[in-house]
Amino acid sequence: MTTGTITRLAEQLRAELGDDAVITDRTRLRTYECDGLAQYKVTPAVVVLPRTTAQVADVVRACIAAHVPYVARGSGTGLSGGALPHADGVLVVLSQMRAVVDVDPADQRAVVQPGVINLQVTRSAAADGYYYAPDPSSQQICSIGGNVAENSGGAHCLKYGFTTNHVTGLEVVVPDGSVVRLGGRAPDPPGYDLIGAFVGSEGTLGITTEVTVRLTRAPETVRTLLAAFPSTDEAGGAVSAIIGAGVVPAAIEMMDALAIEAAEAAVHCGYPDGAGAVLIVELDGPRAEVEAHFTEVERHCDEHGAFEIRIARDEAERALFWKGRKSAFAAVGRISPDYIVQDGVIPRTALPEVLRRIAALSDGSGVRVANVFHAGDGNLHPLVLFDDAVAGQTEEAEQVSASILDLCIEHGGSITGEHGVGIDKARYMPRMYTEDDLDTMQMLRCAFDPHGLANPGKVFPTPRLCGEVPGRHKGPHPLQQAGLAEVF
Repeated sequence: MTTGTITRLAEQLRAELGDDAVITDRTRLRTYECDGLAQYKVTPAVVVLPRTTAQVADVVRACIAAHVPYVARGSGTGLSGGALPHADGVLVVLSQMRAVVDVDPADQRAVVQPGVINLQVTRSAAADGYYYAPDPSSQQICSIGGNVAENSGGAHCLKYGFTTNHVTGLEVVVPDGSVVRLGGRAPDPPGYDLIGAFVGSEGTLGITTEVTVRLTRAPETVRTLLAAFPSTDEAGGAVSAIIGAGVVPAAIEMMDALAIEAAEAAVHCGYPDGAGAVLIVELDGPRAEVEAHFTEVERHCDEHGAFEIRIARDEAERALFWKGRKSAFAAVGRISPDYIVQDGVIPRTALPEVLRRIAALSDGSGVRVANVFHAGDGNLHPLVLFDDAVAGQTEEAEQVSASILDLCIEHGGSITGEHGVGIDKARYMPRMYTEDDLDTMQMLRCAFDPHGLANPGKVFPTPRLCGEVPGRHKGPHPLQQAGLAEVF
């Protein structure tokens, strides 16, 4: 990519979007050099901050004409390098598109722009007795557009599912610059499930510019307990017993001793002294059902060795229980200068064994691992701690991180549950998928993006191209040719 091409593109974008919406100053560009996974850093050639769907489409068309790659970015809280910029490309930052377009309690829908913060959707619907169920730990700062890109989950995904279960409609700028609508307010639109394909595609199929989400009725009652166990073995046994009894809590979260230590140092959450693991179990729904199941949860925790059980007496105490868990990722910065946030999935019945093997990996390598995870659905978030200033520690931490993912695959799980693949895990995809699997996924990607300019280098191991030379694709977008999308 020549400097002249980028300069001309930046001038064109300034003419279309305005001077304040285009950044080329090197110092300001470095603000956007990474997402929440700070191990990878790339300074983009240009940053644009569009305010409308039309402006996003203008940017995409300009990039295609100039054969310049582009990457969409929300709040930058992603943990897989999915929003890592391209050094010779345009970073499309959607944080200025933050309007709540409509809240419709009667339809149980809200329509929002991609820059709207996750928690703002709930705040906008709360007065009518509704909320938005997906709740990533970063929900106070992460954006809905990023949640769509990564198919984010959260603590309550055990009962309520991930982002894909709560999106009914999308407005998307596809990689030829067209604006298409997928789905709408209807619960199950006819035709191919293009929304299902798009949610979690990590910006490789297009850029979301408007999202229609499902609102959930606030439950009649919520009850929360915190149970302390001698080790993760007993806590894992309690999780399996609770789910095996047919109880489906809204959330079951687990933290091990090292994660508890970090949380205490950061937010002083007051978890029980001497705990090798804690469970936070939350039930919600009709009062009679919650009370009956809550008694069962207490019994299973007690039978599996909980030495202390605390029941939240009010909203303030419930918030304190959750404070330690919600702050866990950032909290490990108090006990380690650097860390890798990993994300894998295993069957919940394998929790005790896998956690023991993670501990063995840690002991054998000398690399500490703090475990925080959605225990109810086996979604692990090991935090691999290291000091980049110490020679060899980074490489050792990366090896431990890779071995944890191998453990997940060995137990029939996945290399990611909700953080996405991005650039961080692309090299692990062949460990989980066959070449035929990857070729099939790539065919879908190429149907949307035959130029290969939308967030290139992410998700799939390289080289794995679409086969077309950038700029050679002519005629209607493949989605239009197939009659699968409304184009305007």
